[in-house]
Amino acid sequence: MKEKKKILVCGGTGCLSAKGEQIVENLRNSIKEHGLKNDVEVIQTGCFGFCEKGPIVKIMPENTFYIEVKPEDAERIVVEDIISEKRIVELLYIDPKNGERVFEGENMEFYKKQIRIALKNCGSIDPESIEQYMAAEGYAALKKILTTMTPESVVKVIKDSGLRGRGGGGYSTGLKWEFASKNISDQKYVVCNADEGDPGAFMDRSILEGDPHSVIEGMIIAGYAIGATKGLVYIRAEYPLAIERLRKAIETARKNGILGEKIFGTDFQFDIEIKYGAGAFVCGEETALIHSMEGGRGEPTTKPPYPAESGYWGKPTIVNNVETLANIAQIILKGVEWFRSIGTKNSPGTKVFALAGKINNVGLVEVPMGTTLREVIFEIGGGIKNNKKFKAVQTGGPSGGCLTEKDLDTPIDFDTLLAKGSMMGSGGMIVMDEDDCMVAVSKFYLEFTVDESCGKCAPCRIGNTRLWEILDRITKGEGKEEDIGLLKELSQTIKTTSLCGLGQTSPNPVLSTINQFLDEYLEHIHDKKCRAGQCQALRRYLINDKCVGCTACARVCPVACIDGKVKERHVIDQSRCIKCGACYNACKFSAIDIA
Repeated sequence: MKEKKKILVCGGTGCLSAKGEQIVENLRNSIKEHGLKNDVEVIQTGCFGFCEKGPIVKIMPENTFYIEVKPEDAERIVVEDIISEKRIVELLYIDPKNGERVFEGENMEFYKKQIRIALKNCGSIDPESIEQYMAAEGYAALKKILTTMTPESVVKVIKDSGLRGRGGGGYSTGLKWEFASKNISDQKYVVCNADEGDPGAFMDRSILEGDPHSVIEGMIIAGYAIGATKGLVYIRAEYPLAIERLRKAIETARKNGILGEKIFGTDFQFDIEIKYGAGAFVCGEETALIHSMEGGRGEPTTKPPYPAESGYWGKPTIVNNVETLANIAQIILKGVEWFRSIGTKNSPGTKVFALAGKINNVGLVEVPMGTTLREVIFEIGGGIKNNKKFKAVQTGGPSGGCLTEKDLDTPIDFDTLLAKGSMMGSGGMIVMDEDDCMVAVSKFYLEFTVDESCGKCAPCRIGNTRLWEILDRITKGEGKEEDIGLLKELSQTIKTTSLCGLGQTSPNPVLSTINQFLDEYLEHIHDKKCRAGQCQALRRYLINDKCVGCTACARVCPVACIDGKVKERHVIDQSRCIKCGACYNACKFSAIDIA
């Protein structure tokens, strides 16, 4: 019997915003018109990861990988690929190294070094189909532990695997479960932290959009291991697609007897509900998250007691993030040795990163721990956009730090990044080039932290505000050399005395940029110059010899500081210029430089 063809269409948020739904609709209509409904199935999947080249369409079993597909391409795909069995060359990826077309995703540099565990089903199944999830070994791990393993043995497997929390802390998942399992209580809780708040991060969102059942399965296994019967997913309300697919997954799991009472015919019961967050970054901290779920202010509290002892409503609670839970079922099925064979000794397994910024291949990647920054940025990521020079990469979001060219061969894992003055964080990785000002980057992250601070403790509330004010002065050309020492001293005080991880890590971008790019800080202070031209107050707009005297710049200048005759080179009076950039935008002859 001839194998049924499948057309997989990326249904991640990015591709949906690029008319992904219309592509699916057009494909289904075309298949119907050509009488192929019994031979071809169109499946809207989760994110393929290669966001830069989306929307993506994949033809199976041939494994043909089409990029940048438009709704109008649907008819061609059906007629030329499905019916005529010819590949559409124009929709195939071009290898930048040799200029050749590549038709299989696995042969692209973007995918070659990836190992998908957490993202295993993203891009290969319909996230709203429990049948497709189960066909891909879904819920097999749950059945295994409920019928053949004790809670203690489950905890031991996760502990022995070396799985560390993928939310940023890097704490042993097995140890956390062990602590909670030993605390006796009439009620325990499993909480999934889906409150992803790092700028540029979209790892957890993509997993929930593409494979929500893997997270549900991980939560149920965790519940069995610690003796919990209730689970809660804390997710930001700004993730409507993830929420919708998660809600449907929970409903279908209940209908199929996987949530509720007597799961797989055993005496174990477990159910899940969704709690919505308002997008507060501080609620990524587990005690703040718990308070928010209880209806209180999202503010952290001192530890101990830890949530594993006294968490949600004072009961033992484990808080694991989305990616951590998505690893659980695979560890149970494939074993400790398999998991520890991937990654490094102290950081086994893989890590999902959201590659963003000045990089050719923006997207979602999952690589073994120990993969170097160079491999991620220049091989998987395809290098820097527009052939610009690499300058730095920020790992760990607002809590992390900047790493430079000399750090490119650093293996990525929890401990090496900390040693370099950065951190893993949840997996955001923002790449910067020569056009980025590192003082402005530091100020950007501080501004984010100031906005997101809950304000409970003075070091974070006041200290970070003072840090931002100093950085603001420097970017305006009003800084003094003693500001450098003040930034360092204040940063260390904030790190030492803040209540929670937000404040304890918030000065990291400041300290790392001072350490790596002190010359840029001094240049802003002494020379009143921003070499990247990003600090508006320090910009100088200069008219070069390309000027034809068209007067366009003079006509748009709001303070009339540009003089010159028609058809003669004009001049900008720097003493009156307010650095608004109107002249630069108006010039059609590239006659204005930014210095």
